[in-house]
Amino acid sequence: MRFIHLADVHLGAVPDRGCPWSSRREEEIWETFRRVIAGIRENPVDLLFIAGDLFHRQPLLRELKEVNYLFSTIPETRIYLMAGNHDYIKADSFYRDFQWEKNVTFFKNEQLTCVKDEKLDVYVYGLSYEHQEIEASLYDGAQPQEGDGLHILLAHGGDAKHIPMSIKTISASGFDYLALGHIHKPQILLRDKAAYAGALEPIDRNDLGEHGYIEGHLENGRLRTNFVPFASRSYEQIILMLRENSTQASLEDMLKADLANRGRMNMYRIIIKGVRAPELMLLPEKLKTYGYVTEVLDESRPAYDLEELEKKYSGTLIGDYISCFLEKDRSAMEEKALYYGLQALLETSR
Repeated sequence: MRFIHLADVHLGAVPDRGCPWSSRREEEIWETFRRVIAGIRENPVDLLFIAGDLFHRQPLLRELKEVNYLFSTIPETRIYLMAGNHDYIKADSFYRDFQWEKNVTFFKNEQLTCVKDEKLDVYVYGLSYEHQEIEASLYDGAQPQEGDGLHILLAHGGDAKHIPMSIKTISASGFDYLALGHIHKPQILLRDKAAYAGALEPIDRNDLGEHGYIEGHLENGRLRTNFVPFASRSYEQIILMLRENSTQASLEDMLKADLANRGRMNMYRIIIKGVRAPELMLLPEKLKTYGYVTEVLDESRPAYDLEELEKKYSGTLIGDYISCFLEKDRSAMEEKALYYGLQALLETSR
């Protein structure tokens, strides 16, 4: 027996809205989901679990029909689907009366229910969100029904406002596998027992690293799972280290070299660190012209010798300004204020 566990597909999301590539990313989220289904057609699995947030918001009727058609192309695969906090079942949701294909089981309400797959001897447990936020721990008291076979729980949540849960408590109650959704970073919580599949495609700049789905198979009565990278792109972080002899041009050359090594298909957050000559005026926004750059953070600092400057300007406004900051443990914000203010004072004094 083989299955695929995915979650947080977020069909309809428009990542990095306003950026030149955002509309392309919207379509890529759909295309990656289609690729999952196409892969199942070519290499069939017995079960497909979707642990919430198939859609990024309330699905349109035409979108449900599109997804249902895709499900119809893999009729031998049993599909178990729940609504999460993003696509929760509102009073007027198209989810409520939609007629799914025969191979689809949709958990229609907020009460945990169990469906037995007689052919595979698998028990699948799930519920759907009917509210955007659920603070009750709806899964912590869940227990498998009596019966030999595989017992699998679909669960979406894990934080204070979205069904808080104790993974150890739920797993210890006897479930063979917890197919989890809501957290976008893929995470194996208990080996072969509990996992967040993560978002199928990264949805925003904080979804760093690889994304895909969990594949599971039952061999000689033992369940084995592994993560399968599948997203078309990823968000990555590039750190550029400045030195006192760095220039704007050398910074741009560093970035171009890094992008050539990593690939220009991915989206990047650029962080500038290190020290720079005090007179160097950086143009961080210019770095966005070299690829899919979502943001540039300048965490560099001018190469001032604060103790020497304090002595040199003792008894002046500049000296007092430096002393005020040196006398305390500085936060990152205060560190920036120190150097920005010092640079302005020095330039004014000249």
